[in-house]
Amino acid sequence: MFEGKTEQEARKEILGLVSKYCDKYHIRKDFEEGDRIPYASRVYDREEMMNLVDSSLEFWLTSGRYTDEFESSLSKYLGTRHCSLVSSGSSANLLAFMALTSPLLGERAIRPGDEMITVACGFPTTVTPCIQYGAVPVFVDMTIPQYNLDVSQLRAALSDRTKAVMVAHTLGNPFDIEAVKRFCDDNGLWLIEDNCDALGSKYNYNGNMRFTGTVGDIGTSSFYPPHHMTMGEGGAVYTNDPLLNKIIRSMRDWGRDCSCPSGKDNLCGHRFDRRYGELPLGYDHKYVYSHFGYNLKATDMQAAVGCAQLEKFPGFVERRKHNFNLLREKLSGAQNKMMLPEALSGSDPSWFGFLMTCRPGVDRREVIEYVESKGVQTRMLFAGNLIRHPCFDDMRREKKGYRTVGKLPVTDRIMNDSFWIGVYPGMTDDMIEYMARTIIESLRE
Repeated sequence: MFEGKTEQEARKEILGLVSKYCDKYHIRKDFEEGDRIPYASRVYDREEMMNLVDSSLEFWLTSGRYTDEFESSLSKYLGTRHCSLVSSGSSANLLAFMALTSPLLGERAIRPGDEMITVACGFPTTVTPCIQYGAVPVFVDMTIPQYNLDVSQLRAALSDRTKAVMVAHTLGNPFDIEAVKRFCDDNGLWLIEDNCDALGSKYNYNGNMRFTGTVGDIGTSSFYPPHHMTMGEGGAVYTNDPLLNKIIRSMRDWGRDCSCPSGKDNLCGHRFDRRYGELPLGYDHKYVYSHFGYNLKATDMQAAVGCAQLEKFPGFVERRKHNFNLLREKLSGAQNKMMLPEALSGSDPSWFGFLMTCRPGVDRREVIEYVESKGVQTRMLFAGNLIRHPCFDDMRREKKGYRTVGKLPVTDRIMNDSFWIGVYPGMTDDMIEYMARTIIESLRE
């Protein structure tokens, strides 16, 4: 098949066949009523598949040229100085929190027993690194219908052990970044923006529209299939702070002190002539460890898919906005029974989902059972109230390991009465209209 052909000619032929294969066997059929509508799904075409195969033909497998391209492209898109590709959004949150424990940060470093302000209504891996490290999460309540942290409670959450605020932008809707950032600046606190559900969202910060994830000290993203873009698994950590970037890179790559990329040696020219810790003079710098780190890198095959996704990403964002707005229009007549989501003032969300709360007298379980029976997939707002889950049983019983500001009544309301459906860019207007009609029908039953 490849007789007399160069490697590049053979690769071109293979990728041409991959393109045809994708067009023939991965084409989505038109929606028909009764088809299941998932809350999220991958949106891709031949470009992603060709990139994936192109990377696999090199068989480099670990981080390589596609990783470099992706990190550079995402940094350019967001307007950040530094970006590190990692294995998942949860890895990104782990890395973001642990970076703040580095001894290189001196007195500002988080230590066991220090506190981090967050919310209980969200995804657990925003909070997990804090608990596993031995720091103390302090939970503030939420707001409806923005479904973000209640900034009026930040002052009550503050103590002399508070070191950071780490919170997510809920389903694409930015939290009040200006108020939270001002609170952090006034009190010398770190701010980590969990941007895993909000990539592409913008907020008017000090008169400039800024991407969420770029105002705080560190931002994180997830590229799991349901998210705004995908590479199967994968995530990213980004920052404008060169010291934080150095720490993030070290902890991502086993905790090593050396910054040479995989497959490269002695770029600094001092691999064998310096002393570190109590090691002998000239100990190989590639095996010097300045942090207790991990291996949280992604593969180049994942990055290859991400590069193709990132080129389509602005279109994904616009379609999400369109789908959200159409859904809200079609559900406007149901507001007497259902509270519809509202964007934070001054924001331009890249919506991840359409979150609703049943008003008194409407049984969420009955609504969900009807909607699901008609093929519309629903989701809760992740943990609902994390401290009510089995993972908190021991801490609840012993009354230690976390604090709350009050009893979190709005968080409990969301846990009991809220659910969401998708607005992913693969949805058509017919799918949106069907979902809205189904929800309205459920309220009449």
